[in-house]
Amino acid sequence: MVIIMFVDIAKIKIKAGDGGNGAVSFHREKYVASGGPDGGDGGKGGDVVFKVDDNLATLADFRYKRKYKAPNGQPGSGGRRNGKKGEDLVILVPRGTVIREVQSGKIMADMSDDETFIAAKGGRGGWGNPHFATPTRQTPRFAKNGTPGEEWEVSLELKLLADVGLIGFPNVGKSTFISVVSQAKPIIADYHFTTLTPVLGVVSLGEGSSFVMADIPGLIEGASDGVGLGHEFLRHVERCRLLVHVIDVAGSEGRDPIEDFEKINEELKKFNPELAKREQIVVGNKIDLAEDEQIERLQNYFKEHGYAFYTMCAPIVEGTKEIIDAVAAKLAALPAIKKYEKEEIPAEFFEKNKSGKFTVTVEDDVYFVEADWLLKILQRTDLDDYESLQYFQRVLHSSGIIDALVEKGIQEGDTVSIYDLEFDYVP
Repeated sequence: MVIIMFVDIAKIKIKAGDGGNGAVSFHREKYVASGGPDGGDGGKGGDVVFKVDDNLATLADFRYKRKYKAPNGQPGSGGRRNGKKGEDLVILVPRGTVIREVQSGKIMADMSDDETFIAAKGGRGGWGNPHFATPTRQTPRFAKNGTPGEEWEVSLELKLLADVGLIGFPNVGKSTFISVVSQAKPIIADYHFTTLTPVLGVVSLGEGSSFVMADIPGLIEGASDGVGLGHEFLRHVERCRLLVHVIDVAGSEGRDPIEDFEKINEELKKFNPELAKREQIVVGNKIDLAEDEQIERLQNYFKEHGYAFYTMCAPIVEGTKEIIDAVAAKLAALPAIKKYEKEEIPAEFFEKNKSGKFTVTVEDDVYFVEADWLLKILQRTDLDDYESLQYFQRVLHSSGIIDALVEKGIQEGDTVSIYDLEFDYVP
């Protein structure tokens, strides 16, 4: 038996390219005694970009490669020649992949449509020495380094985009059902989890109308706790607008179909309480093997509990049209497939997780401060907002940066340069 590996969660590290350093250079020309500064700016670092590829169905590629880095920007050079921008690194993922920042757990993007997502921005190129020329500093012998590219550890989680999710115990006939109502061809294996991977099928309703149905591999008791392959597959139910719960009306494997129904719903509730509230249609399969009394018992139970109940014999397509019509009618009244919204990572998170490391260097009374964690806070600080600016100032004090500047001999009016932020020091 050939087992096809289906991977729907992965964890990777991404790093955008660093900006190239600015150059220190002075114009050299025959008969010109002392040319002015002409160092070029560094090039921007390449971004890390995620893009949907509909030819991908799993995240299996990320099992073998865990680190992704975009190229750095090139440094500037003399003659005001700016460095070349680093190439963007494009990472392809299956449609429906949700990207989270690992430490905070915040959602960065939901790759459900065709828009690309810049997950890590390349660092800005540094300034060449012409930027630092002033009436009193006509020959600046320093330049600014490029800023580091953003760096993240992210989790990738594939959540299938389907209108309808087929759920139920193994061997109740879900795969047969989806194969006769769509063109889907599930891969079947002879063990407790029959279908090896979630399978998407398009169910045509005629006149250009259709919906997407997902065959979720058979769930078992304990799936929410990771028993069997439960965790790997339960996440694919989360986006489904409607659940079609398939049961074996004949109890052909020695299980009570009502107990099966209750156990699966309990697993859904344990995994995500919202799933227990999801609209469900119950379908009793294998009516050719059942007694009339068995079917009547189930009809009474589901009517009493407020569920629409249908019966079928999937292999011979008996009852399937009525079920598809009922599903289509339900979908018409339900909201669109869920899309996860982006969640902002607050600046306070990076202050809480800062390393405390920073560097302070001095060139011609300009004080340069660098720290990777501080850059992330700065990128999320609105300097035009008074409260946000006050917060950033508190970070400079609490981290010891202001004390370090004083130790370096900073005086009132000297320039402090923190990446793209420059200001005059006021004690």
